[in-house]
Amino acid sequence: MGGGLCVRHALITAGSKGLGRKVTEELLNRGYSTTITYRSDEKAVEALKEKYAYAEDRLQFIQADVTKREDLYRVTEETMKRFGRIDFLINNAGPYVFERKRLVDYEEAEWHNIVDGNLNAVFYLLKQIVPIMRRQGFGRIVNYGFQGADSAPGWIYRSAFAAAKVGLVSLTKTIAYEEAEYGITSNMVCPGDIVGVMKEASISEARMQPDFRTPIGRSGTGEDIAKAILFLCDENSDMITGTCIEVTGGIDVIHRHR
Repeated sequence: MGGGLCVRHALITAGSKGLGRKVTEELLNRGYSTTITYRSDEKAVEALKEKYAYAEDRLQFIQADVTKREDLYRVTEETMKRFGRIDFLINNAGPYVFERKRLVDYEEAEWHNIVDGNLNAVFYLLKQIVPIMRRQGFGRIVNYGFQGADSAPGWIYRSAFAAAKVGLVSLTKTIAYEEAEYGITSNMVCPGDIVGVMKEASISEARMQPDFRTPIGRSGTGEDIAKAILFLCDENSDMITGTCIEVTGGIDVIHRHR
């Protein structure tokens, strides 16, 4: 993967904070140009702008709600207008209901928000961006899942999120098969139990704070996810497509409440 001379451009949804921020930082540190969507957190955007002021020519922020088709179409248009290409599509955004509740207790609006943000948003972006990648003869698509999503498990109290992500697994693989001849790969990264400040933490920081709830003895971090994604985006990772890579440290997340 190249450094400062690399002309690849990445579009990452919700890339200003949490897991997305570490992915954004890895992309910028490796010399890529990056478009980041954010919904409302202006402070997170300003913090990134300040930290990467030296790379402002490679950095673009677009306010958008991933549950709205019109916003996603505008993101693609503005990205192409400024950078003229999209090489990496990283679907980091994913609405989530933190309260644990059964399917029958979900409001219809909650269900639609989860499905729209985690599954339909990817469809709308792929409709716009796959043709761009085809013309380029190169593309890397990375979606997010959860532990075990590849086997369509039941996840108690997480019905909407689980259903959307399992659907996304199939979409991820289907696109991988359909678009391989155009030099496009499509994969999924499945984070483990990464919460709170650890979403924006480094691996070295996690190793300084042992966490024995995870078999490897430390918490997962945003950097763990970022490194997996950057590997999948590598020019020489083209043999890896249609896969779900778990970055969990061996923890069993979905069965702990059963």
